[in-house]
Amino acid sequence: MKLKFRLLQSFKEEVIPCTLNGYPVLFFIFLAIFLFISNASAERIKDIANWAGIRENQLVGYGLVVGLNGTGDKDGTYLYQPIANMLSRMGITVNVKDLKGKVKNVAAVMVTAKLPTNVRPGTKIDVQVSSIGDAKSLQGGTLLMTPLTGPDGEVYAVAQGPVSIGGFIAAGRAAQAIKNHQNVGYIPEGAIVEKAVPVNLNAKNELQLLLQFPDITTARNIAEKINDTFKTGIAKALDPSTVAVSVPLNYRGNVLDFMAEVEKIEVSTDLPARVVINERTGTVVIGSHVKITPVALSHGGLTITIKETPEVIQPPPLAPERARTETVPRTEVKVEEKQASLLEVKGSTVGELVKALNALGVTPKDLISILEALKTSGALKADLIIM
Repeated sequence: MKLKFRLLQSFKEEVIPCTLNGYPVLFFIFLAIFLFISNASAERIKDIANWAGIRENQLVGYGLVVGLNGTGDKDGTYLYQPIANMLSRMGITVNVKDLKGKVKNVAAVMVTAKLPTNVRPGTKIDVQVSSIGDAKSLQGGTLLMTPLTGPDGEVYAVAQGPVSIGGFIAAGRAAQAIKNHQNVGYIPEGAIVEKAVPVNLNAKNELQLLLQFPDITTARNIAEKINDTFKTGIAKALDPSTVAVSVPLNYRGNVLDFMAEVEKIEVSTDLPARVVINERTGTVVIGSHVKITPVALSHGGLTITIKETPEVIQPPPLAPERARTETVPRTEVKVEEKQASLLEVKGSTVGELVKALNALGVTPKDLISILEALKTSGALKADLIIM
């Protein structure tokens, strides 16, 4: 693909273009417009901010998945010793050496979960199971009792149950069919909480709201709205991501009611113009207020096809004994370039930009290169975030 910008400088780049499932760029950009938060929308505080101290806690554990149909780990010292230890706790003595090559129905896994704040013992939480060895699939397996610990080393939950992978693997000698990723599974409500992480909110007199997307204007609007609602200056924006809130006297000892009232307040949010790009998937999200200064661009397509065909060359009948059969690669290269077109894009918003780019017939992958070049030239008036 070739790109030329006639603004202050000339810019050229050549890549092999590709498409994203054949969908036009117009579809993805209009979808982004509907999903992207506008610059002046009213949102509930509970949707744009979280209370400091109320968060999930990460849990992790090492476990064994059994009952696999020969798709478990082929080899690994990290697998044999845990199996021997497990059987020993059940009163069965096994030599680790005797297990080698005989545990194809077992896979070593890491088990992860998220423990919400103030969840009581006995509550069930979801867990995720991920293979750490060379197991082909966790389909049909059952996770054995696995303690889940927090960063402090304490056990907060115990997981066990059948693993669901939402897919399958069917294989023969010469071919196989696979649906979804086979080495990561999920157990809904697969862990029982044994220890809670309590937070005494009613004892607090000062609270803090943490914005999910830090912004000075939004933080100020939150503080002003809270003060207007409760008719007193109890809220103050400390920085773009934090709003300090004092609990009113009539809510002391009953802070949960106060927090619920605050969360219902609607606030006008304001976010900067932003373009988000995921180069791996070809996804582009453009904010509705992204602007482009006047610029002329040309877009062409360069397709390079490289085909490798191995050719077997055998020695002639009367060749010497040292002659051998050799495989020689044959390479065929085909280059096809479409005629480029020049388009003038006047100062525009995202809607006009969509029409202009769609007129060029660009694909999502091409659009990524165009946006990067626009940002480099200074024509794109937005933050460009590449994932």
